[in-house]
Amino acid sequence: MELVPAKEEYYEFIRILRLHPENKNGFILQVDITPQQQVEYMNKFYDSYYVCLLCNEPVGYIGVIDNDIRVCTHPNHKGKGVGQFMLEGISNIFPDATGKIKKDNIPSQKLFDKCKVPYTII
Repeated sequence: MELVPAKEEYYEFIRILRLHPENKNGFILQVDITPQQQVEYMNKFYDSYYVCLLCNEPVGYIGVIDNDIRVCTHPNHKGKGVGQFMLEGISNIFPDATGKIKKDNIPSQKLFDKCKVPYTII
């Protein structure tokens, strides 16, 4: 696996993964995002986002905005260490970043616990 900066070629992957039915409910903010809104957002925060590649294919993304970690793994790759790889990698880049996790998002709580990254239950 490899963690690479989120270039423009990955913006739509990030948007689609964020809105995937198996992922959307895990996020605190439940919003629909248009392709144009995604480009505008990523143009502003691109330097805070990274994409996880497995055999040169994107399988997840992670970002830190205002020291708040956002992490998302493609459903086909959950349980394979992708989230752990991304969270450990981003913790080296943003060592003071923490997570905000919904109280019913048990998989994210387990991930943050496993990686020993602090988080707040929302």
